Amino acid sequence: MPEIRLPAEKKYEKELRALVDADPGTRPPGWAMTPRAVEAYVMGADKPVGGVTITPKYIGDRALVQVAIATLASDRALMLAGEPGTAKSWLSEHLSAAISGTSALIVQGTAGTSEEHIKYGWNYALLLAEGPSQKALVASPILRAMREGKLARFEEITRTSAEVQDALISILSEKQVSIPELGEMVSAERGFSIIATANTRDRGVNEMSAALKRRFNFVTIPVVSDLEQEIRIVTKREEELRSDYQVGAAAPEELSRMLVTLFQELRAGSTKDSKTKVKPPQAVLSTAEAISVLFQSGILAQSFGSGKVTPADVARALVGAVAKEGREDLKAVREYCETVAKGRGGPWRELYTAAKTSLRD
Repeated sequence: MPEIRLPAEKKYEKELRALVDADPGTRPPGWAMTPRAVEAYVMGADKPVGGVTITPKYIGDRALVQVAIATLASDRALMLAGEPGTAKSWLSEHLSAAISGTSALIVQGTAGTSEEHIKYGWNYALLLAEGPSQKALVASPILRAMREGKLARFEEITRTSAEVQDALISILSEKQVSIPELGEMVSAERGFSIIATANTRDRGVNEMSAALKRRFNFVTIPVVSDLEQEIRIVTKREEELRSDYQVGAAAPEELSRMLVTLFQELRAGSTKDSKTKVKPPQAVLSTAEAISVLFQSGILAQSFGSGKVTPADVARALVGAVAKEGREDLKAVREYCETVAKGRGGPWRELYTAAKTSLRD
């Protein structure tokens, strides 16, 4: 059976191999390719490399990506911070795939994340039967990354407790983990570092200590404000999802533009011409949510509609994106449709008509 989601290093294996083969430059210790090749992989290349087209994985500020790559080349830990849905995890995955050849060494931060997820745990059946041994040791993704000289990913670090976060301080400072039960000290191989992500909406949930913040170089991923840029991001990612899931119903360009415009205007609290104020919902109407809405619209059109994505399909898919924080957000979108969409022509008018049914309380 095919995998639901291929990791970046498998999905873009040909591109990664072509970049490695084509760039004989000096690589930082432990890196699979040079920093310039990593940049080309993430941002895309103007012309094919070794006969392979290098597609852009991140559509955004090139200087930001260069700073992130340079940070990792210095063995300093990297923090990607920003609003939800701004491609922090996406960028983290692709940087890891390009630099280390794997994006699988990952810790997902939650309220239940413990120090064992950061350092090591034990197979308790073996521990009771044989006592402490390498065989009984269960290495964390971070410990494995240290031993192999690779990048580890720490997603949503501010969702974890302060005690768990503080376990990183000695790792980032000393690049070592002590295993007293075995009388062993594991020192990181060159190439090891950590890419963490932090959601700025979670600020104050488990705020990072000043000591831990000093161990990271912070790169803030901005919310996309340029309409054309966000349209390119949304349509490209949605096209990739349709290809992966074999969904044939593609949204017309005018619907993609309408959806992204709606998201941007609701986020900003006003229309693009600044003539009309609108009430923004509490829900995060991120670029990732726009991709999800457009993709779901295609599934609805293919499975239950005419096979062609319509404003009605978009309106139905929009409900799940805006109702996360409560039904009040549906009212905010309905008001937007009444004050903005109703007065516009084409698909906007159809969206307004469909929204009266789909966005009911």
